[in-house]
Amino acid sequence: MRCHTLPVPEDRSILSRPGPPPDAEVAYGAHPDQVIDCYLPRAGHAVAERPSVVFIHGGFWRPEYDRDHARNAAAALAQAGFPTALIEYRRIPGDPDAMVADVHMALGAVASGLTPLPEGPVMVVGHSAGGHLALVLAADPHASVAGCLALAPVGDLAAGQELALDDDAVTAFLGADARDRPDLDPARLPSPLRPTVIVHGIADSVVPIHLSRSLATANTLVALDDVGHFELIDPTSAAWPALLRQLLGITSAGSIE
Repeated sequence: MRCHTLPVPEDRSILSRPGPPPDAEVAYGAHPDQVIDCYLPRAGHAVAERPSVVFIHGGFWRPEYDRDHARNAAAALAQAGFPTALIEYRRIPGDPDAMVADVHMALGAVASGLTPLPEGPVMVVGHSAGGHLALVLAADPHASVAGCLALAPVGDLAAGQELALDDDAVTAFLGADARDRPDLDPARLPSPLRPTVIVHGIADSVVPIHLSRSLATANTLVALDDVGHFELIDPTSAAWPALLRQLLGITSAGSIE
């Protein structure tokens, strides 16, 4: 049965809510934005060898939005038993390849044990524009990704460009027409090579859910009723337990080893 939930005013409070400082900060490159905030589970936490998580923040790929607003989510993932690397990356309008290169480098730094996180399988979690980057990684055979959870991703660049999301953020990100960069458009990339789940709020008015519905044939799509865009990175929201369930489901799918 089709749900007709309408968009509601977005709760943006998580964007200005201070988050816990990381347990460690590690540089993976020479640029000031090539840095990783590391959040570790507390000693004695009962965790059955849960994999590390690389979290990619959103912000429509714009330089004014950094990782600070995602620190609450990263800390909450660590509290749930997932060692978490909240990565920063260069956000240079018109230079998408620099962003993709950075997330690859940060992912490799975590997977190879260059941070305090355990060396081994790495899950990638991304929100909004970070969800887009997570989906790009999940489809790349060379990326060290064991599974992917994309939260309200801009997963269809061509559709996002047609909608001129956030003052034409897709065009600003690419510096080109989306049709000229199918290599960066999850809707046009091959199916992800790892277990991939997309979680999207039906009431999202920032990135409409139909951008994820176009990806549903190649991925698992979990549509959450009465949920907007930012609840997915707010550990105090009613949507947060659903996110954890999906992450645990990917972890226990039998392919994270």
